[in-house]
Amino acid sequence: MRFFRKRMLANLEDGMRDHIAMETQDNIERGMSPADARYAALRKFGNVGRIKEESREAWGFIWLDQIMQDIRYGIRGLHRSPGFTIVAVLTLALGIGANTAIFSVVQGVMLSPLPYREPDKLVMVWQSNRNAPHISLSLPDFRDWQRDAHAFEQIAALRWFEFNLTRPGLPEHVNGYEVSSGFFNTLGVQPALGREFSAEEDRPGGTPVAMISDTQWRNRFGGNPQVLGQPVTLDGVAYTIIGILPAGFRLASDVDVYIPLGQGDPMFNDRRFPGILCLARLKPGISIQQAQLEMTNIQKTLGRLYPTTDQGLGTDVVPLKSVLVGDISGTLLLILGAVAVVLLIACANVANLLLARSAARTREFVLRSALGASHARLVRQLLTESVFLSLVGGIAGLAIAKWGINLVLAMLAKNLLRSENVSLNGMVLLFALLVSLAVGILFGLAPVFKTLTLDLHESLKKGARGSTSIHHRTQHTLVVGQIALTLVLLAGASLLFRTIHDLWKADPGFKAENLITFKIGRSSVNKTPSAIRSAYLQMIERIRSIPGVQSVDFTNVVPLGQLNNFAPFWIGTRETSSDAEAPRLLMYWTGQNYLQTMKIPLLQGRFLSADDTTKSERVTVIDSVMANTYFPHQNPIGQSITVNLWGDARIVGVVGHIRHSGLGDAAGLLQPQIYGSLDQFPDSGVAAVYGELTTIVRTQLDFSSIMPAIKAAVYSTNSDQPIYEIRTMHEILSESMLTQRFPMVLLGGFAGLALLLASVGIYGVISYSVAQRVHEIGIRMALGAEKRNIFQMIIGQGLRLALFGLAIGTIAALILTRMLSSFSHLLYGVGASDPLTFASVSFILAGVAVLACYIPARRAASVNPMVALRND
Repeated sequence: MRFFRKRMLANLEDGMRDHIAMETQDNIERGMSPADARYAALRKFGNVGRIKEESREAWGFIWLDQIMQDIRYGIRGLHRSPGFTIVAVLTLALGIGANTAIFSVVQGVMLSPLPYREPDKLVMVWQSNRNAPHISLSLPDFRDWQRDAHAFEQIAALRWFEFNLTRPGLPEHVNGYEVSSGFFNTLGVQPALGREFSAEEDRPGGTPVAMISDTQWRNRFGGNPQVLGQPVTLDGVAYTIIGILPAGFRLASDVDVYIPLGQGDPMFNDRRFPGILCLARLKPGISIQQAQLEMTNIQKTLGRLYPTTDQGLGTDVVPLKSVLVGDISGTLLLILGAVAVVLLIACANVANLLLARSAARTREFVLRSALGASHARLVRQLLTESVFLSLVGGIAGLAIAKWGINLVLAMLAKNLLRSENVSLNGMVLLFALLVSLAVGILFGLAPVFKTLTLDLHESLKKGARGSTSIHHRTQHTLVVGQIALTLVLLAGASLLFRTIHDLWKADPGFKAENLITFKIGRSSVNKTPSAIRSAYLQMIERIRSIPGVQSVDFTNVVPLGQLNNFAPFWIGTRETSSDAEAPRLLMYWTGQNYLQTMKIPLLQGRFLSADDTTKSERVTVIDSVMANTYFPHQNPIGQSITVNLWGDARIVGVVGHIRHSGLGDAAGLLQPQIYGSLDQFPDSGVAAVYGELTTIVRTQLDFSSIMPAIKAAVYSTNSDQPIYEIRTMHEILSESMLTQRFPMVLLGGFAGLALLLASVGIYGVISYSVAQRVHEIGIRMALGAEKRNIFQMIIGQGLRLALFGLAIGTIAALILTRMLSSFSHLLYGVGASDPLTFASVSFILAGVAVLACYIPARRAASVNPMVALRND
């Protein structure tokens, strides 16, 4: 105990000596002589012995007092150097703000838990085959799973659907789900009002009931709590509202209406019709692996019972969170790594500024040391200043983070699941605080180490130049690191820029110019297949008669959209293999003029025509991939293929392949495609397929000038059919590149910021070097050196730093940019080690280095040797 007491008293003595030393330094800076400054400090604090006696009971507060003294002294020092303070705070604000913004997206999308009860127990259960790891299942298969699976506490199903909500209020297109009974209970979500569907309602012939979202309840029903029991008309059918979902509830997208799955179209009771997504909750103590084993065995049993549809199918049980996060997780982590590099560059810049400032403060450190300040106290003072500076930068960075979050959400609003979780919440603010503290310590270490390694008294004897060589080496190392890191970011951004450039030049297989697309809601009047077909054909004729419309037709699937329609097929008649073991093609159901409207080139045979109806022979048009893959070295015209759920059809034409899944999707280039006439679509599914059609209009008129006439043509006979999803084909093309464009924009922005910081770093180091070498430059010029030689010397110094950085950065970039190639969806038409890209960014960086050195070089070349030698 006596030892600790002595130690505490020693700490008090050291602390008071530091206080006296710092007060003496402040008094000298106020204009006092050293003797008067020392005397005034002693009078303020008293002698150490008296303070020791008076502070025996207050030793616990001495550390806080010392820290506050350090902060006050640091603030005064920063106030005396406003230029340094502003530059440092802005640099740190940019780095910390950008990191906070990207982390908020990562935290909201990837790290935050799902807003459901025990979300870790929620899983998605998929079927799989040799062509795809995750495919939807049929309703009968789901019912079998629901009956036989014991690994799950609850199991539910859903299917995406779209409705025309016509009453009450104005007609509106809304998105919805058909869900099984117990769906919301499986999630652990309770309705805000009312109840969810019962098992009696979730079956054919059940009472038409519906649940609506909180948004729909407030917008259409004014938030009236008496809405339960009121009717709502969906696709011409009156449903009774029995429940309101809680505010903010969202699964994978914004959905306004839910109806029972079992009341859907009877054709979906066929095992050949997929479309069901299965959601389940694991029982306590059951792992995903155990559930996977059970589901595999169940599916094998179904394969034996129903060999035509289920043989060869497997299952895959995956956490629900991984499904909701999707492929964006890898891209977000890549961006987070890139923005961390920007922060390192910012730290290097501020460290360089602090090194230059600490060199100028050598006399201050020597004087404080002579007055009793210990090395530890000087180090603590420097770290306090750097951490305080970083915290101020972090506070300023929150404004930048808020702006950055809004920018990211604006870019990814439609494609970023769980975007509602992205905000400056407590976790993000804690991240910003920890980053600020870590950054303050990181960039503060450089001047600290230099202070510890300097002989302060010897440095004072030699003057400022005596210690500059050590500072120069450290500063040069930091600049080289900045250039290397900047090259990595520039290389990655340039590769993505070239990808976007090549994607825009890629031929999609059709002419995208002058195309407008939109959907028309289901008719609540026409119910029979013939009436539905007749109504849509009449609508086509009315649109075609509009002046300026060159061509118009329908399709069930839009190229480069988010929907697919894959189907098993066989060459000739159907083989004995099951649907799961058969190859798959992409099936387009179109009108007779769709191929001409899209300007997809005809290679052989003919297009679909008005003669291809339900009363004529079933025919199809195939694409070039289908012809080359399955009919090599022979004429496919006249051959027959069999498509699941459609039957056999004779090939009458071959057209060019279109890039449906994405302009840069390599797998899509090998996917066979065929076209069938809507007039030959089975009557049993006419209502479903026609309700999902997209209208394609080719016109040279301006989008805004033609759409009023198109809407008038649609509404002229049935005002209950809303028009929605109105887009040009160029908009669809642009959206298909979002996967590449989003990281390109952010990487490009970060690379530009890194380039700016690196150029400032080079300029600062070279300017400081010139200021310290004025005497040397004066001697050189006095001995006959010309201004041109001095200019070239300074430029050469900057170029040497740049070349070292480029060499190191090129090696690092070759390693790190291969991460881009591991994301098959990010790069197209360019390799991760493309020499043209690396040569271009190296040339840009070298040019920026020369420009950054230009002003310091001009200043050095204008030095007057006589003045320089006289001042020294």
